Amino acid sequence: MGTTGEQLGVMKLSDALRRAQGLGLDLVEIAPTANPPVCKIIDFGKFRYDISKHTKDKKPASSRLKEIKFRVNIDEHDYLTKIRHGEEFLDRGNKVRVQLQFRGREMAHQEFGMQLVQKVRDDLSGMSQVEMDPKITGRNITMTLAPLPANRRKRKFSAESKTPEEIEKASAPAGT
Repeated sequence: MGTTGEQLGVMKLSDALRRAQGLGLDLVEIAPTANPPVCKIIDFGKFRYDISKHTKDKKPASSRLKEIKFRVNIDEHDYLTKIRHGEEFLDRGNKVRVQLQFRGREMAHQEFGMQLVQKVRDDLSGMSQVEMDPKITGRNITMTLAPLPANRRKRKFSAESKTPEEIEKASAPAGT
């Protein structure tokens, strides 16, 4: 194929190379598995740039920010649910903002809030690294976690599916 897109037909490799060099361009193999292989006379630098630009356009946003809100006196089950959501967000490559809100007299015991945020950090340490340390701003404590590289992530709280035997045991009446 020529520089303007016209078909040049089947030709010897040496003729195609000579023609490309005469135009100051490169001979690029487009379809190597075809018989005969299909080549194009183009500027290879521009060709590579166009390909990289095309693949960059296809990439989704590098990372989105998800938020998980906690309260100081959160129940254990609710806490685990929110941690599982955090793991899921991090597993998908999103950053997670952990926000703990104080209400009323809870402000008198900010140390409990800091302990909870530290616990969240420790529980999600297998999936993330701290991007922004816990910081008290007004009635909130905020911390940002960034996901670890995919090969270093280890989930602790994933919702594992139970085997049929475990389901049967759980539903069996007590004392049998």
